[in-house]
Amino acid sequence: MSSVSRVAWGSIVAAALIAIALAFMAVSLKTGLLQFRGADRVVSVKGLAEREVAADLALWPVNFTVTGNSLDQLQNDIDTQQGLVRSFLLLKGFKEPEIQLSVPKIADQHANAYGNNLPPDRYRAEVTVLVRTEDVDSVKQGMQSVGELVKSGVALTQSYEFQPSFLFTQLDSIKPDMIADATRDARAAADQFARDAGAEVGSIRRASQGYFSIEDVDPFTPETKRVRVVTNIDYSLD
Repeated sequence: MSSVSRVAWGSIVAAALIAIALAFMAVSLKTGLLQFRGADRVVSVKGLAEREVAADLALWPVNFTVTGNSLDQLQNDIDTQQGLVRSFLLLKGFKEPEIQLSVPKIADQHANAYGNNLPPDRYRAEVTVLVRTEDVDSVKQGMQSVGELVKSGVALTQSYEFQPSFLFTQLDSIKPDMIADATRDARAAADQFARDAGAEVGSIRRASQGYFSIEDVDPFTPETKRVRVVTNIDYSLD
């Protein structure tokens, strides 16, 4: 074979190898694109679960003020009014361990007053008797009867700071069921989307759970709570 023939034959072989390589790359690229497009068939949905539950713990701060011109007099009045509040609470059905007495906050009202602006009583004490109980209904009933304390001479403090608090402490007992409810809600949304798209819902690709929130049902019913959780789930579509 002449040198010219050998060069021509080598060129033909090289061209054939290049053509084969390009064809293989094209097939591989097509397969990769198909796999990528298949992986993109995902639907992201949210699932919601809500429940209304009754509060199982009540914190009721009964706050009152006492004034006087001597600390001895002030302490005597504090003891007297604490006794009135305690007797009132026991009468309403609360138990001794549920009633907690706080340390009085005493202020000298003349310390920062001058001239004719001096209050008539030098000392002022703020006292809180805290009721901590699982008997939520008794707290609601007792709140409606605090006028009895006022009639007996207890100067109750009415402010947002001393509003009763109603809490739900059994969240762990309902978490599993609520997560299951939220997951079912998300799956129903995914099924609807898949039907509209002419596909079927496959396996879960990714899932994340939001925080549980506990809020009052409304401003006038703080003893009833709404528990809420949202889940975010990605499903594959087949």
